[in-house]
Amino acid sequence: MGRLKIGILFGGLSEEHPISIKSAREVQKHLDLEKYEPYYIGITQSGSWMLCDGPAEDWENGDVRPAVLSPDRGVHGLLVLDEGKYETIALDVVLPVLHGKFGEDGAMQGLLEISGIPYVGCDLPSSVMCIDKSLTYSVVRGAGIATPTFHIVTPDNDVDPDALNYPVFVKPARSGSSFGVSKVSSKEELPAALAEARQYDAKILIEEAVIGSEIGCSILGDGEDLFAGEVDRVALTHGFFKIHQEKSPETGSENSSFIVPADIPDASRDLVQETAKVIYRALGCSGLARVDLFLKEDGSVVLNEVNTLPGLTSYSRYPRMMNAAGLSLGDVIDRLVKLTLAGVTNEG
Repeated sequence: MGRLKIGILFGGLSEEHPISIKSAREVQKHLDLEKYEPYYIGITQSGSWMLCDGPAEDWENGDVRPAVLSPDRGVHGLLVLDEGKYETIALDVVLPVLHGKFGEDGAMQGLLEISGIPYVGCDLPSSVMCIDKSLTYSVVRGAGIATPTFHIVTPDNDVDPDALNYPVFVKPARSGSSFGVSKVSSKEELPAALAEARQYDAKILIEEAVIGSEIGCSILGDGEDLFAGEVDRVALTHGFFKIHQEKSPETGSENSSFIVPADIPDASRDLVQETAKVIYRALGCSGLARVDLFLKEDGSVVLNEVNTLPGLTSYSRYPRMMNAAGLSLGDVIDRLVKLTLAGVTNEG
């Protein structure tokens, strides 16, 4: 058999555009070219799609051609504009290395479903549920897992500042990487925090501040066959953890570091991994996700959030946890592609 033709989508319209490029660059480094023939499709911040040589920092200024995913299942791949004519490139699988809005919120998954091209990662329904923290919490509570107490604020309803138990966290309901998140210690700070969150989403969550250690768990697989990487712990010196908000994250964070494996008791580690699997299944996740939890002093766990397309950069938590469990990013990609194509075979 020849190499698998894999389309790698990166960039995108969300505030996480630069992070997506870094993730795709790391994927490029670990992609086995004896197995895969990659086609890199960059999406600009204005929404233009371009076939390019790869996710270089200045990829838009390189050799690029307009390209789109065809919604026609007969094409099963890309339409690429070349000298005034469209040529078609059939793809075996797509790896959407996209974070946040229009990347992991179900929009791209819907387009890929229409196109008929197999794609890596969570499907449309699970992507929608996981990007919206209020939906995530509701489903997970139904599975018997604890979540923070929360209030929903929309343009049509508000919250009584005197009814809140401070401190609270104010965050966009459908955003990632800590964009728009504020810790609020008093009702006087609430209006500014709401205004900050509204820059990223019209739907806002106000949730209790859970006292506990921030623990992450990377999950790989489908259904009952799940692999959990080593868990990590976010060690804070002050403030709260703001992933990807650092000026130069490759060289470290100003207030946090990661301990992998987490320096927690074995029983707590097992509880985190098993709880993460329950959450993953309850939300219908497939392929991969990072499940973040709070580990409280009494040994119980509370959900923080679920990230269906976690960062894959050189400093990201998901590949670091998988690597600690013996799987390189190249191994992870291989498993994800096999899972995706096996799922297509089973459906057929």
